[in-house]
Amino acid sequence: MVNYLTWLRVFLAFPVVFFILEREFTVALVLYLLGALTDWLDGNLARKNNTVNNFGKLLDPYADKVFVLLPLIALVEVSKVKAIWVILLTFRELSISFLRSLAVEKGFYMEASSLGKVKTFLEFFSISLILAGFKLGEVLLGISVVFAYASGIDYLSKYLNYAKRI
Repeated sequence: MVNYLTWLRVFLAFPVVFFILEREFTVALVLYLLGALTDWLDGNLARKNNTVNNFGKLLDPYADKVFVLLPLIALVEVSKVKAIWVILLTFRELSISFLRSLAVEKGFYMEASSLGKVKTFLEFFSISLILAGFKLGEVLLGISVVFAYASGIDYLSKYLNYAKRI
């Protein structure tokens, strides 16, 4: 059940993007909030039912990236978000994905850090505010970029500490 919720988040990104591009921001917001709810639900259900699995550990960060980056790209297209935020977030996400791949290759799985969880929450919240028409959303998006890079430094530090020990 939990992985189905995560897949739902991936698939919901596409109608969210469609409605953003059609400038139907209220519909996009409702779908976006539904997708954000799946992020909260899948993690809580997996822990509660002890159904955390390796596939889900890999799928969840992927779903988060899709659910953040695709709507942000659409929001750039409709001039609701500055491209620099999306460029910075995309670079960070690609870099951390590469780093996590290196870690897995060495047998080291990096759990989501608390900074990373705050980053994801801020991204979801800021996108929701932008879709709702609040200017505060872009300010929070900028703050989420700061958290993105802080958590990126944290992941890099964990990786380097692990790499020293092997």
